[in-house]
Amino acid sequence: MKRENCWEFMDCGREPGGKRVALLGVCPAAIDMESDGMNHGRAAGRFCWPVEGTLCPGEGEEKTRRCHNCPFFQEVERQEGGSFVRHI
Repeated sequence: MKRENCWEFMDCGREPGGKRVALLGVCPAAIDMESDGMNHGRAAGRFCWPVEGTLCPGEGEEKTRRCHNCPFFQEVERQEGGSFVRHI
């Protein structure tokens, strides 16, 4: 099963070297190495919901609650099944 990172799934172009970095900057999730490997992702690519500064609105718990409705969040949860990491 191919496990995409958020920038691949959402095609935001904010990964290092991405097509929208000059306009929007590099996404903090794409360089957050503290979360590297979480839910089988690169950096925080499959654990982006708690990362501040992504294109998703809100902060803290509010942001995380909104992310539960995100198609990417739901896809990661489905793919990871019982090993899904929602929060640390």
